[in-house]
Amino acid sequence: MSADTLTDTAQDRLARAKDASREVARLTSADKAHILHAIADAIEAQAARIIAANGEDITRGEESGIGDALIDRLRLDERRVAALASAVRDVATLPDPIGQVVGGHRMPNGVALEQVRVPFGVIGAIYEARPNVTVDIAALALRAGNAVVLRGGSAARSSNTVLVEVMRDALEAAGVTPEAIQTVDDFGRDGAKALMHGRGFIDVLVPRGSAALIQTVVTESTVPVIETGAGVVHIVLDSTAPEDWARDIVVNAKVQRPSVCNAVETVLVLRDAADRLVPLVVAALQEQGVTVHGDGPVAALAADVVPATEEDWATEYLSLDVSMRVVDDLDSALEHIRQYSTGHTESIITTDARNAERFLAEVDSAVVMANASTRFTDGAEFGFGAEVGISTQKLHTRGPMGLAELTSTKWLARGTGQIRA
Repeated sequence: MSADTLTDTAQDRLARAKDASREVARLTSADKAHILHAIADAIEAQAARIIAANGEDITRGEESGIGDALIDRLRLDERRVAALASAVRDVATLPDPIGQVVGGHRMPNGVALEQVRVPFGVIGAIYEARPNVTVDIAALALRAGNAVVLRGGSAARSSNTVLVEVMRDALEAAGVTPEAIQTVDDFGRDGAKALMHGRGFIDVLVPRGSAALIQTVVTESTVPVIETGAGVVHIVLDSTAPEDWARDIVVNAKVQRPSVCNAVETVLVLRDAADRLVPLVVAALQEQGVTVHGDGPVAALAADVVPATEEDWATEYLSLDVSMRVVDDLDSALEHIRQYSTGHTESIITTDARNAERFLAEVDSAVVMANASTRFTDGAEFGFGAEVGISTQKLHTRGPMGLAELTSTKWLARGTGQIRA
């Protein structure tokens, strides 16, 4: 980043991103793929520098006690840096959504109408302790023809500074304005406020992080926000759940990466299956170092269970903790989910087709599953390349957000001299 950009204001950077968005919107699909490959190459070439900067963040985080979950999200090693570059290349190969015809028809007077996808313009992102998001959102925004303004938080300050510099340098070397990628990190909270109040510059703002961060952005922003909610994620073990499916899916959903929003936080076991499944699943979780917070029936069926409190049912642990409850029937499980779910992801393990279909139909979450791990709720797993986030709201987009979710539409009308009577 050049020295003069360090003496300007956050709003100046928003304005430059807005100007740059017009240039990015004119790029061809091949142009955008080329600059993404250039960014991926640059990330790989600068891996040692990125990891060294990340080490500074890790040290600060450990000294300040931010917790194991955030440290895990924060950490970049050789494998994760390589994965960042690979994700950017994956985005480059995805079909370009810009110009896609969403719908259209010919009016009775002969005017031809087409609704086509167009870039939003400038995507803003506020997130914390997630340096991978710096790269993922920038890549997706560029592929969809947008500029991007990033606020990555103090925990990942060193990592994000280097990542943004590497990506901006790659853009410039490829002959594209580096102003298409901006950061307001060095303005601290004022930078976040500039994004939230950037009407006329920021077209849509995406928050990713804690429930408190997301709530702040949703309530304080004067620009449109796509809400990515916390993940109080549930798995229901139905009366017919096979033992191996119940054990393997619950363990995978909790243990494979406990610090992410699609990890399971509450397991609900139908009473008819409790004697059969609770001891098995609890033991399998405990073998992996998971602390089980259970209600009375769970504690009666398994050893070393921590008594669950009302707070546990509403907690997104993001750690090797899980709550478990025995419920009377599927109706009770659905009622529990309605009360405590954050609308992210829920799954049922069952061989009863009617129960599976009822669960899929009645649960009101962004992603609803039958007989699969909740860890699959992910943009890459869904085939979107990287992801912007997982939307838990209902307007514009819901669930994992990829390229199409970073576009708007406009109507094109082609006439032959028609006038309205």
